[in-house]
Amino acid sequence: MSIATFLNSGRRLFSWLILVVATLSCLFLFGTPSALAGMNNDNYDGNIFVLYGGNGSLVPPKVTLAESLKRDKPTLLVYYADDSKDCKQYAIVVSQLQAFYGRAADFIPVSVDSIPIKSNYAPTEVGYYYKDFVPQVVLLDKSGKQVINEKGQVPFEKIDDAFRELFNLLPRTESKELKPRAFNEFNSELAN
Repeated sequence: MSIATFLNSGRRLFSWLILVVATLSCLFLFGTPSALAGMNNDNYDGNIFVLYGGNGSLVPPKVTLAESLKRDKPTLLVYYADDSKDCKQYAIVVSQLQAFYGRAADFIPVSVDSIPIKSNYAPTEVGYYYKDFVPQVVLLDKSGKQVINEKGQVPFEKIDDAFRELFNLLPRTESKELKPRAFNEFNSELAN
């Protein structure tokens, strides 16, 4: 075999190898699903309160339910899943509520994936109030009595009215409605 024949076969092999690598690269590039975060899908994008509520201070919660019940403060439990579009959309409402009541009440977001599976729960455990649905909101007064326990995206106004009653504030119809300040640019775009 001459050197020229050897070089020609090497070039052909190299050309075929480049063609195969280019073809596989294109298949992988165009066949890969988008990794963009989306508020309107059930894909996992990360912590919903950071991404969509503009409020990373909610997770992890500052206190447990048992600690909160000892503090003589109202407690708002928010059951959520990071891969639920309804929870992603509701994160904004939870952040707005915390802006108004976060110093006077304990906010405890509960990832439903973190609830231990048991047959019975004590009233000091987050599993006690959970109804197998997300989002779910439970508002407890300072004595631990349920004020609200509802499934779905409970409107801001309903929870605000309940907090106003717990804190003996004027009803919204008799007092100037407060406007929440945006936590960041992304949140202000979502809230408007």
